[in-house]
Amino acid sequence: MAPVIVETPDSLKQFVGKEIGVSEWLTVTQERIAQFAEATEDRQWIHLDRERAARESPFGTTIAHGFLTLSLISRFMKDVIQVQSAVGMAINYGLNRVRFPSPVRAGSKIRARVTLLSVKEVPGTYEAAFSVTVESEGSEKPCCVAESIVRYYH
Repeated sequence: MAPVIVETPDSLKQFVGKEIGVSEWLTVTQERIAQFAEATEDRQWIHLDRERAARESPFGTTIAHGFLTLSLISRFMKDVIQVQSAVGMAINYGLNRVRFPSPVRAGSKIRARVTLLSVKEVPGTYEAAFSVTVESEGSEKPCCVAESIVRYYH
């Protein structure tokens, strides 16, 4: 699915209260999980030891770090919406209400649903709040739910 393209941050306002779109599926490989473990120095066995996870974990396999799933939100948002002009830069300003209701098993596919909650003007910038729900293919529960705040500077 192609991203929704808007000309300016102000034109985001037409999407307030609406689902903008759904990202492409992304496979969360064991290699990606291992790279994240190294980058963050979070090498807990539930993420890296397939044999032990198969024996001892309630998930039957290794799982991605919640923060790995969370960090992919920026990538998913780029799949869903892009602001074309009148933006010098866009930054991740922060997150609200982050939860991880279900695990992301190694090898599973995830994607995100993005809804615009609000847009407000702040001196020198527009601040947009998005509701992002990350889904895992075949799972009834989302694997991550967060409110992502993006600032678009002119």
